[in-house]
Amino acid sequence: MKKILITGSNGQLGRAMNKELEGTEYELFNTDVFEGEGIHALDITKVDQVLEAVREVKPYAIINCAAYTAVDAQEKDIDNSFRINAIGPRNLAIASRETGAKLIHISTDYVFKGDSEKPYTEFDKTGPVSTYGRSKLQGEKFVKAFADRYFIVRTAWLYGDGKNFVKTMLRLSEDHDEVSVVSDQIGNPTSTKSLGKALHYLLPTDNFGTFHGTCEGQCSWADFAEKVFKTAGKSTRVNHITTGEYKKMNPDSTDRPAFSMLDNYMLRLTGDFRFDHWEDAIEEYLR
Repeated sequence: MKKILITGSNGQLGRAMNKELEGTEYELFNTDVFEGEGIHALDITKVDQVLEAVREVKPYAIINCAAYTAVDAQEKDIDNSFRINAIGPRNLAIASRETGAKLIHISTDYVFKGDSEKPYTEFDKTGPVSTYGRSKLQGEKFVKAFADRYFIVRTAWLYGDGKNFVKTMLRLSEDHDEVSVVSDQIGNPTSTKSLGKALHYLLPTDNFGTFHGTCEGQCSWADFAEKVFKTAGKSTRVNHITTGEYKKMNPDSTDRPAFSMLDNYMLRLTGDFRFDHWEDAIEEYLR
């Protein structure tokens, strides 16, 4: 069986990849920063640890699901942001090239500035506005510089088995008649299940490069919250507010791209994989 080394295996996407690849031709070697049941300890920020693990496992591919995603916290934690989101992928890229393993690295819509009037393709200019976005973009650059056989897959507004926006909204609905949610940030809510299928599709191919991988369609965070409540049968009302109003209520909130919708252009150009529409995906998730 072909071995797959997964980093961040205890996170939302790591768990989804385990479900997606279960019972397939692949044997999974799960890692995370802390050891757990069926999970080997691996700190991707330590190049010696990464090289030792990859040399031992000799994987067919590495899927990097590890990331520092707390956007606001990273403005005051810049070193760790770049250590995890940039140096970590660099280390995995170095190890993948040495061993000949394919590398799938997950990136983000936050590498873009967010001032476009149309969905971003893989060929559009980047311009992150936050430490999170800048560190993730540097991670992409390191992968391109050090890996020979790689897929960089940018995704957005991810939700699955773990802490996420959907679960936060459902928790708030238990004791709130109304919630205020930003309505002037537009993007693509994406389920980890849908993304996992896309990564599984790319995994056996040599269709290397940078891809966008999000559910189809677009909405605002407020629209997303309304769909969650409606689908879950909740009566909580959503007050649509601007980013400016939100930042007045949450002064430590950092800048985010206003329009970061991704167009899965490369997947359409080079293959036949299609993502679910975001509304269909969230309905399946909540069922």
